[in-house]
This record gives sequence, structure tokens and C-alpha cells, in this order.
Amino acid sequence: MRALIDALPEPVMLVARNGVVQAANQAAADLFGPHIQGARVRAYLRQPEVAAMLEGAFALIDDPGRPHAARMVITEPAAETTWQVTARALPPGAGFAGLVISLHDISHREAAEAQRRDFVANVSHELRSPLTVLTGFIETLQGAAARDEHARQEFLDIMAREAARMTGLVQDLLSLSRVEASERIRPRDPVAMDDVLRATIAALRPQIDGAGLALDLTLPDDLPSIPGDHDQLVQVFHNLLENAVKYGGAGGRIDISGRVLRACPGLEGPVLRVSVTDHGDGVDPIHIPRLTERFYRVDRARSRDQGGTGLGLAIVKHIINRHRGRLVIRSNPETGSTFEVLLPCTAPAPPHDPGSATPPSR
Repeated sequence: MRALIDALPEPVMLVARNGVVQAANQAAADLFGPHIQGARVRAYLRQPEVAAMLEGAFALIDDPGRPHAARMVITEPAAETTWQVTARALPPGAGFAGLVISLHDISHREAAEAQRRDFVANVSHELRSPLTVLTGFIETLQGAAARDEHARQEFLDIMAREAARMTGLVQDLLSLSRVEASERIRPRDPVAMDDVLRATIAALRPQIDGAGLALDLTLPDDLPSIPGDHDQLVQVFHNLLENAVKYGGAGGRIDISGRVLRACPGLEGPVLRVSVTDHGDGVDPIHIPRLTERFYRVDRARSRDQGGTGLGLAIVKHIINRHRGRLVIRSNPETGSTFEVLLPCTAPAPPHDPGSATPPSR
């Protein structure tokens, strides 16, 4: 029995009827300390929900039916972890009368569930706001405003903007869903990055000129193609350049540059680095780690005024992840923001066909 629990990767303890830990594997010793064996289990599993679960398990120790389970949170200086604690009575003939108590780390599962709840709440809020505006103006137009041509046109313009905002949100949600669904599959088609960048600039030229911004594009003559998804890479740089236009400040300058790095820590082979820099207000560096979160906004009012959905950088992050690249953000309220996209230049090896006589090259 001891050899069996020692081989398990998660914390496991054998606890006698009197509540004393008779055996604990290395994972349990790492979690609770080396003195867990020989100690009373209630001294370590004290949280009310877990203590109540153990009382029930000990009361039914002679009836090895379904397991008893409870949730426990362990707070340490470096992190907080959540565990599912399960107690099961050993069956007769096991050679030991007591409980097997195991712990399963559910921190990631709970974090994912919290993200899902936050996401649903944010989507509901983002959709409810324009719907409330639309409903209010529809009711107004059904009343006295129906006979006021000036008011009717003003209200219809507002309704059109709110409908466009909802459409943009739905499109971004669908785009994010598609990107996440394909994120595990790395694209391998050759993409000419100079074409991607020039097409993006051409598409946003009216907004760039309308804001009175100068744009400086600096690319080497031998800019290589990279393995990727052309449309998704256009979406990445469209979002980044559009943000630079929105937040770069009227009459300012945007710099876009590309360069091949021979190596980059954590990425495969040579890497193409494309930087998009604005010289606007920038953001406090404290916000940078959260900028790629869904619906995170530094200034919610300004973002909505600019027509943002709060999903653009989340989409950018997932597309870059799919390309096995990295997004680096630098920003300062005094100097503006730089978004660096690092993309491996080396194509992934094609999948090996078991029926092929020639093994894949290495």
C-alpha cells in the first residue's frame, strides 16, 4: 500500500480510525511539511467545510461506499491554491482500517470557471448597454418625436451608432472564438509580411490622414516570409495600427519597423520582430499585464468613445500564440506605447505520414 501511494503524483494520506496519519506520500509531505506522518489529520485539514466532511467520513468508516469530498483553499505567501479533498473508507480486506485522503489541485479549473463567469457578465453588460439605448430611442420615436424631423434624424443616427457597436462586438466575439478554436494548430503557409503591413496601412489610410498623423514604415529589403495565416496576421496589425491611430494623438506620428533577429529566448530559430509605436499619451505600466485580457480597458469611457469593444488585444494575443510567437508591450504616459510582435521565421516540420517510406528530416 505504501509503495502504491508513494507512486502517486498528488498528495495522498492513509489515516487510521483515531485520525492519525499512518502514511503520507512525498507530495503530501511537500504540501503539509515533513511532520505530517504521525500527526492528527484534523490539525492540517481544519477548514470548516473539510472538517465537516471528515467527520462524516469517519462516522461511516465501516461503510466503504461513495467518497466524501470538500473544497479547501491553501494560502501561501507566493500564491493561493484550491484543492478538492476526497476521503474514502478502505474496503474490508485491504489490510488497513481507515481512510484514504487524497487532494487534487483544482486551482486552474476554478480560475477558468471564474474567467468564464466574468466573460459572460462582461458580454451581457456590453450588449445590454446599446440595447438599452436602442430600446429607449425606439420608444421615443413611437411617441411625440415621430413628428419632429430633426429629433427623429438625430435619434436614428444615435441608434445606427449603437447598432454598429453591437455588430462590432458580435464580430469580435466570433473572431475570438474562431481563433481560440484553431490556436492549437500552427499555420504553415508562407506569408509575405511586407504585403501584410502595406495592405494594413492602405486599409487604415483614411483614419490615419483624418487624424493628421504621419506614418513612418521602415522595413529591410530582404524581409523574409514567415509561416502563418495571412488573414489573421492582417487582423493583428490592423488592430495594433488602429489602436495607434486612436490613442496616438492628433497630429502625431506612428512608427512601424521590421527586423530579423538571429535568436530570441523562448522562440524557435530566427525571429521577425515588427514594432508598432505611437507617441501619444501611453498608459501607466501597471496596466500592461492586463491589456490583453478580454474587456479590460484602462479608460472605459474613452475606449467606448473611440468605438473599442475591449477584445482587440485579446484577439491579437491568441493569434500570436497560434503562430508560436510573442507580444511584448512597452508603454509610458510620457512617451507613448510600443507593441512588438515576435514571430518565428522557421516553418514547422510537416506531420509525419506513417505510410511514407521517407522519414521526416530532422
